[in-house]
Amino acid sequence: MWLKFEPRAEPSRLMTYLSPLLAVGLMFLSGLLLFWVLGKDPIEGFRVFFLYPMRDAYSIAELFLKATPLMLCAVGLSVGFKANVWNIGAEGQLLIGALAGGWVALRFEHSTSPFLLPAMILAGAVGGMLWAAIPAFLRTRFNANEILTSLMLVYVAELVVSWLVHGPWKDPDGFNFPQTKVFSAAATLPLMLAGTRVNIALLFALGALVAGWVFMNRSFLGYQMKVAGQAENAGRYAGFSARRSVWFGMLAGGAMAGIAGIAEVAGPVGQITEKISPGYGFAAMIVAFVGRLSPIGILFSSLLMAILYVGGEQAQQYLSLPSSISKVFQGMLLFFLLGSDVFINFRPRFVRRRK
Repeated sequence: MWLKFEPRAEPSRLMTYLSPLLAVGLMFLSGLLLFWVLGKDPIEGFRVFFLYPMRDAYSIAELFLKATPLMLCAVGLSVGFKANVWNIGAEGQLLIGALAGGWVALRFEHSTSPFLLPAMILAGAVGGMLWAAIPAFLRTRFNANEILTSLMLVYVAELVVSWLVHGPWKDPDGFNFPQTKVFSAAATLPLMLAGTRVNIALLFALGALVAGWVFMNRSFLGYQMKVAGQAENAGRYAGFSARRSVWFGMLAGGAMAGIAGIAEVAGPVGQITEKISPGYGFAAMIVAFVGRLSPIGILFSSLLMAILYVGGEQAQQYLSLPSSISKVFQGMLLFFLLGSDVFINFRPRFVRRRK
């Protein structure tokens, strides 16, 4: 006897939307077991990791601050994912967008113009798009796999950031730390709530979710991309351009990731450092799939992912655990989601082994 998975004739639409909740529940249960294995009280670990991030207004504001770049990256990636364009390099596009917008802030460091901040945001979007255009060109011109090319460019972007903050852009008055000068007030995103760090980038993220929904559900180009992703042959027969889907999917992801980079360096960070992002570009892929590539789903899944980020910091402070434990929870969430999708799309059967 051996186990065989057969494709289901029609996957359950209900379970497709319920499986993220199932994955979250399994992650919670596995987290309790993980705390017990690490020698911590599971109930206390659950309280510190999942409830402390929501204990007061300031903590909730921090969740929205963490969720902002995740929303921006995830909504851009979801546009390409729906067309089967697999942009895995949002992290690199975020970094290059932060560098492009940060260059504007440093170049006009003494400017008080109200157009400085919009110019930074525009430069960040263009920087992310240009970095995403490299794998798009390689895919459409040489049929290179965009998964590999976009992922490898992440490490190139990280090295570029490291070189700049250790060299040409290093703050001479920064006590030898790898960082640039602090941005001026005109190059910093205004705060939304006094006493918190939430800035207007949150409004950009919510606007991007609305724009993403309108594009994918109310525009002809969005319809073309969905058809091309769900049935490539049907899209080709209808005359829909596969090259255009690749370019638009990659550039949309790059633009949103670039704006997310600006949201970081012109927001809570206030300068360019060697560690601009704690991995938002990679985590945004989990956010997109847990949210089922839907703007509403992305909103809630980005808040969940923000809880994991803040919970890791709380676990480090109160449980003496490394903050990287948040990545363990992220991995478990993705594992259980993918496992659920396997059983949604395939039926397990035991088959007799033939002699």
